[in-house]
Amino acid sequence: MDSRSGQSRLRLTPEGLVGGPAALALCEAGGALALAGGPLAFTHARLTGVDAPDHEPFSVSDLRRWIAREAGMGDDGPATLVEAVSEPRRDFAGLTLAGAGVRPRLMGICNVTPDSFSDGGDHADPSAAIGFAMTLAEAGAEIIDVGGESTRPGAAPVSVEAEIDRVVPVVAALAANGLTVSIDTRRAPVMRAAVAAGAAIINDVSALSDDPDSLRVAVELGVPVILMHMQGTPATMQDDPQYADVVAEVYDALAARMSACLDAGIPRGRIAIDPGFGFGKTVDHNVALLAGLARFHGLGCAVAIGVSRKSFIGALTGVEDPKHRLTGSIAAALAAANRGAQILRVHDVAETRCALDIWQAAIDLAE
Repeated sequence: MDSRSGQSRLRLTPEGLVGGPAALALCEAGGALALAGGPLAFTHARLTGVDAPDHEPFSVSDLRRWIAREAGMGDDGPATLVEAVSEPRRDFAGLTLAGAGVRPRLMGICNVTPDSFSDGGDHADPSAAIGFAMTLAEAGAEIIDVGGESTRPGAAPVSVEAEIDRVVPVVAALAANGLTVSIDTRRAPVMRAAVAAGAAIINDVSALSDDPDSLRVAVELGVPVILMHMQGTPATMQDDPQYADVVAEVYDALAARMSACLDAGIPRGRIAIDPGFGFGKTVDHNVALLAGLARFHGLGCAVAIGVSRKSFIGALTGVEDPKHRLTGSIAAALAAANRGAQILRVHDVAETRCALDIWQAAIDLAE
């Protein structure tokens, strides 16, 4: 394994996830390992990839013995991979992501656009967007994600100037009110203008690859970045997405983008990854990614997800109007939380916070 990039010929998927006092007790007894530092832990793990051992899911005890055997033969890759999965995640933009009692952080969506898939036009006016974002913060959003370009399937790009004009007044007002703001953009000039206005995070659906200057600018700005996977572009991504193994291919693509960021000088603690639900994926692809989400902890950084109101939820539930997909969105968010996702990007902040309140109470009392 390359310990800088997190890439390995092996992939580890944690299984047997537990939380709360049970997780702590199992970890102390040696029967489990923390998942990304907690609050969840895993008792078993499945290994896949090139040269994966022919073995049913490893118990943690078996996993430790296998690591020791491989290390004795000069291969430290397995130990590094398990460490990446289990070590505590660093704070991200000042938010604690690991440890007992920590639950997923909520990122509220504030689109300053006329054409986003779910809320296009609702907050296109900057004053309306500012007021809406403040209500999201009051409802429990710890990050406000401000976007000025729709990236829905089939969306056409807007000019850089128009995007800056849309987002900068909103970012500046929210930052002045003490809110943690992320800028949802693929363009380096927008990143620079938004961070100058007070944005604390860059959230790029192209994983800093669409604009040839974006990686360099992200390094210069020194703020955390969220790298999202997308197959194709917003205009083409849903034409006919194809994968032989969607979880493995998205993992590898994000590992490559993380490696580029690390090589450029962005430390791992300032990187989060997002599998990109709905961005060049079919319904089956999205479901597979949700089921296999725990594998992405092998990249050794925070995992962010955005499933809120997505079309695959509509397809699975029969709810055509995105604004009526609340129940499915919450179910998907909780499924992600149960697999250790640390950041949930959502439209319906108050409702998702209530669901997480119940989730957290059950985790805290689990025996």
